[in-house]
Amino acid sequence: MHRRSPGGPAAARVAVLLAAVLLAAGCTGGTDGPKAAEQGPGRAGAGPSPSATPAAPAGPYVALGDSYTSGLKIEPQVGEPRGCARSAVNYPSLVAKALGLAGADFRDVSCSAARTADLTGAQRTDDGSNPPQLDALSAATRLVTVGIGGNDAGFMEVVGECARQILVQSLARSLAGGEAAAAPCRDHYASGGADQVRRKVDAAGEKLAGVLAEVRRRAPQARVLVVGYPALLPADPSACAPVLGAGVAPADLGFLGEKERELNGMLAERAAAAGARFVDTATPSAGHDMCAGAARWVEPPFPAPGLAAVHPNAEGQQGMAAAVLQAVRG
Repeated sequence: MHRRSPGGPAAARVAVLLAAVLLAAGCTGGTDGPKAAEQGPGRAGAGPSPSATPAAPAGPYVALGDSYTSGLKIEPQVGEPRGCARSAVNYPSLVAKALGLAGADFRDVSCSAARTADLTGAQRTDDGSNPPQLDALSAATRLVTVGIGGNDAGFMEVVGECARQILVQSLARSLAGGEAAAAPCRDHYASGGADQVRRKVDAAGEKLAGVLAEVRRRAPQARVLVVGYPALLPADPSACAPVLGAGVAPADLGFLGEKERELNGMLAERAAAAGARFVDTATPSAGHDMCAGAARWVEPPFPAPGLAAVHPNAEGQQGMAAAVLQAVRG
């Protein structure tokens, strides 16, 4: 496990936190190519094993999605374009293996930084262009997983803005003294009396509805699963102090957790409206959030070497695969 101590001045630590979070948001825009990922003790091979359950035929299978689907920075990175940062052990690959699907029966076209528009149009990355993801579908497709929506809702930008607000508060308190706001990020997004994040989530839902309708048109015989996002934060935000530092307001972490739940709730509602099935990955990932130490499925802003901050690690992909397989066989 890779962990940095919360020592040092609060403002300096929050500045490092801001840089780490913004780097995580930026790295979803492409890839820096294959890296030797030092996963750390217990990072690979642990967690639920999807292949332990008897396989059920379900192909051809097409996986659509963003960096939480592609497996950003999880080695080995495979496929083209390299800028999509697909892992050979992401949850689509684990699901396909468990179902005995290979070759033409399995296509993973997920891509880091993808938005819903990248499912119907080509996506440019730092290393190559990814064709429209929906082009992988056909009348023969029998299983589709869709892991998309977080980038449309600007969730990583919200995380980055929260880090920036925390930094501003910490610097102001260090220079001028006085009391810090209890939740500067929450206050920022509630300014003007409107919930700005909720508006973005709702707008992302409208776009997802169009995507799911197009999936159904192109693959009318397919079972469609909308895969949610795993829990980033614990139910008790104060548990994150040893990882994120005392300068991070628990109320702001609670705000981020609430917004992620709204995002997953929107995905579930849109899946039901489209006749698809929602795969809840937040519930099985409870206790495996970024602040859970060696048990984490999501990396913190200071990730293990070679892994992506605020993204699932190999164990997280295994946990997501287990949830998808349960839905496929359910």
